[in-house]
Amino acid sequence: MNPAHDRRLRKFTFALLLLGASGTLWSQPDRIAAPIDSARVVPLNGNLRPMMLRQNDTGRVDAAFPIPAMTLFLKPSASQQADLRQLLDDQQNPASSLYHRWLTPEEFADRFGVSRRDISMAQDWLRSQGFRVGKVARSRRWIVFSGTSGQVEAAFHTVLHHYRLEGKDHFANASDPFIPEALAGVVLGMDGLDDFLPETVQPELTAGTVHTLAPDDFAKIYDITSLYQSGIDGTGQKIAVVGSTQFPASALADVASFRSEFKLPPNVPQVVLDTDYPDPGVNMNTINEAHLDIEWAGAVARKATILFVYSGTFPHAVQYTIDNDLAPVITMSANTGCEAVNTPANMTFYQALAQQGNAQGITWVISGSDAGPASCDPNGAPLAVSGLGVRFPASIPEVTAVGGTEFNEQGGNYWSTNNSSTFSSVLSYIPEIVWNDTVPLGALWAGGGGASIYFPKPAWQAGPGVPNDNARDLPDVAMAASFYHDGYYVIRNGVNVTTGGTSAAAPVFAGILTLLNQHLVNSGMQAQPGLGNVNPALYRLAAATTGVFHDIIAGNNYRPLRGRHFGLSKWNHGL
Repeated sequence: MNPAHDRRLRKFTFALLLLGASGTLWSQPDRIAAPIDSARVVPLNGNLRPMMLRQNDTGRVDAAFPIPAMTLFLKPSASQQADLRQLLDDQQNPASSLYHRWLTPEEFADRFGVSRRDISMAQDWLRSQGFRVGKVARSRRWIVFSGTSGQVEAAFHTVLHHYRLEGKDHFANASDPFIPEALAGVVLGMDGLDDFLPETVQPELTAGTVHTLAPDDFAKIYDITSLYQSGIDGTGQKIAVVGSTQFPASALADVASFRSEFKLPPNVPQVVLDTDYPDPGVNMNTINEAHLDIEWAGAVARKATILFVYSGTFPHAVQYTIDNDLAPVITMSANTGCEAVNTPANMTFYQALAQQGNAQGITWVISGSDAGPASCDPNGAPLAVSGLGVRFPASIPEVTAVGGTEFNEQGGNYWSTNNSSTFSSVLSYIPEIVWNDTVPLGALWAGGGGASIYFPKPAWQAGPGVPNDNARDLPDVAMAASFYHDGYYVIRNGVNVTTGGTSAAAPVFAGILTLLNQHLVNSGMQAQPGLGNVNPALYRLAAATTGVFHDIIAGNNYRPLRGRHFGLSKWNHGL
């Protein structure tokens, strides 16, 4: 080859490489156009809890008060967001060449994240204000930092106060924060300026009810037994169960006892700490939830690897799972209250996080609500007092919300008088109605549902029983959830208990999706597991097929409201 020609060829190749690199940079241009001047600030709207949380103010937080886990939410440009929405549509379109072609976190960052220069400038500004900067997300969509109340007040021009609510002490910002004007194009909002966290509460019936579900009962009712017989049992797959507590050796022993008692193959969960935020230790409010979710996700996807990913909050555990691409299915049995008590910034950020997970092939499954249509009231409250509402992040369109049903034998012969060797006694599928345990349990326990006040109706959410209301409606599917008729068998602290709720419906549905992932890989339909946002496919199936779903139109989730009742008499699709 002519040496001069060779040099020209190498120059041309190098130019193409530069062009390719520039193309990546063009898709995420630097948006911090001026030096960051802390004296020139603009309000960061949408980061204030509703005024109902301003009650019972007990005074300003001391300047030295530590704030250990704050997050700066970063936003895409308008063109990046439009590009992402098109990609998500293409990934769910069987006619597209991008159908089920998933991204890595780094590919997502290079296409939809904030530029490296802008990240560096934001970090430098945080450090200049005295904060300790921790994790920068692989997606370049968020930054973790920590500091004191005094540093927060000086940097963000807000004040933090203590509040006493429902007998508990909290802190929160009393006004929206401000940020330097130069950061306005890349900063969406903040998390960690308050400590209002969800609490999961479940009644337990240690004596059991008339029937208690064993894993083989569930498999027969929902027609999974034949999948096990054909080798679809979760082998080679992963489920991330997220929580907000450590799961110690004694808890792992309970899982082993559960699996042994029901003759499930040995399968020790892997416990993963979210190292981006502080370790929460053992949280007695949520460890019971962890038992239920781990035991029953593994009871359905029996040979799948169960990752228990825990952090100080459930959403932080989801962040860690998505940012590290740990599993193609996430199950979360908690919400952060109803939409009305969440900040717009939080809701926008976690929708963006769900979209990132979808782009990576991750399906985020979540319990819908156990408070019936009164989801602004706590589970198990004596009366509904806060009106209609739905829970967040269950209301995110890119998240699959699982509602609750209960069995309705109507005098039919659906149970054997004897248990099998695996303690199963069910004979066939049992008709289902809307879950409502309010009367037998003497408190507000029922499957939630309703319309979002924040998210509009997705184009794919259409089908039998779906209201034409221009709002995202919940839930997407529903499965057995009654504590009372008939609950799920769980072992915790060495004791056999019966429990339920949509907290049980979510992990079992996540187990079913995990079996689907295995089938897609084993059959050669996909090279790697992943369904992304499964909701469009669920609604297509419901509209175009028979025999896949049972449309739950009987029963109601009425709740007592100061001597009256309100609720829904019709539910979305059961599986």
